[in-house]
Amino acid sequence: MTSTKIFSLLCPKSELQLHVTLQCGQSFRWREISPGKWQGVIGHKVWTLTQDESHIHYSTYPKTSDDEVCTNPKAKQKTKRTNKIDVGQEKSEAVLKDYFRLDFSLEKLYSDWKKADLNFRLLCHEFAGVRMLNQDPVENVFSFICSSNNNIKRISMLVERLCQLYGTKISTLDGTTWHSFPTVSSLAAEGVEETLRAQGFGYRAKFIHKSAQMIMERGGEAWLHSLRSLSYEDCHAELMSLHGIGAKVSDCICLMSMGHLSAIPVDTHVFQIAAKDYLPHLRSCKTLTQKVYCEIGDHFRKVFGEYAGWAHSVLFSADLKRFENLKSQGNHPSQDKQAKRQKIKHNCAK
Repeated sequence: MTSTKIFSLLCPKSELQLHVTLQCGQSFRWREISPGKWQGVIGHKVWTLTQDESHIHYSTYPKTSDDEVCTNPKAKQKTKRTNKIDVGQEKSEAVLKDYFRLDFSLEKLYSDWKKADLNFRLLCHEFAGVRMLNQDPVENVFSFICSSNNNIKRISMLVERLCQLYGTKISTLDGTTWHSFPTVSSLAAEGVEETLRAQGFGYRAKFIHKSAQMIMERGGEAWLHSLRSLSYEDCHAELMSLHGIGAKVSDCICLMSMGHLSAIPVDTHVFQIAAKDYLPHLRSCKTLTQKVYCEIGDHFRKVFGEYAGWAHSVLFSADLKRFENLKSQGNHPSQDKQAKRQKIKHNCAK
């Protein structure tokens, strides 16, 4: 592998924690290739990311060429005053800022959420820097169709298999060949369902193929991207009209790629969080009905406001077993949490 320029972007860990953000079930294409070093695909490039306390360090493969960047006379004039690496860095930095939604200040959002909710206040220090990704709708839709009755490890395996079967090759790095995410048209083609069934996708094979065909009939990827301009309610309904997309998956897509940051995906895991810490009367509920689903979403929106889906994702991440090592050491978790609650209540009473 040829040496590649490493760029740095000012971004403290309080604003972005890669370890949690890339593993909490938003995107399924990131791998920790060595401790603290992440590799994955954004668009048609492979990215390598690391971070220290103050910066994100990144490189891309293949490198951005001058021809790719300079597509208009103004850009070409600008290139005369800078070198190719500077132009490539500027474009890559813009992509990275968009992907991680770095235009939002987490310090401000966390401050608001801490004031609004005691439970959030108790865990936010260990889970600072958990960001919502701004993903491509095509990748987001078909990745979450793969998520049905599945775990993160297996979803990641199926998504990668989908890319190997129908994506285009980007780069081979350290023996690993990376592919772009498939186009909708490639997933709508003849024989896709049969191939995916043979590759272990099960009933999801039909959902992927049928949804791709429906999207193509409605205008292809342009139609899918156009959903971003709709209201949350209309966007949610349009997504649910596709095969294999129910309320929870539709909310995941609304939240993670459609810009509706108040959307609350409610699965059994989130139901348990709500019943345990917010709506104790739900503990007697045996099933997650549509009425209960809406009640949980409305409650989180009432507590956290217009970015409720983002705050909910922090709570969701904090409850995942894979991040147990980030939680306060020493006391038993429940005892530690109870002690913190009592301390905060005591201080508030003064």
